[in-house]
Amino acid sequence: MLTRKKALILRIWLKNIRKGLHMTQRTVADLAGIRRPYYTFIENGNRRPSPQVAQKIAQVLDFDWTRFFTDNSNE
Repeated sequence: MLTRKKALILRIWLKNIRKGLHMTQRTVADLAGIRRPYYTFIENGNRRPSPQVAQKIAQVLDFDWTRFFTDNSNE
């Protein structure tokens, strides 16, 4: 389970990437083939994506999918 601190870090970097691309949560979710509420849980740090979902989101937002699973994911 994610600690609160890691959840906040996850939310910040993922949200910054998405907003930097001027995309909505719905757009990312649709392009990744997942439901918007699930993407929101991931972005807010309430859920950790499976490797498959992480790869899909990373492809949409153009970053290394393993970033979801590293301790220094705020870089």
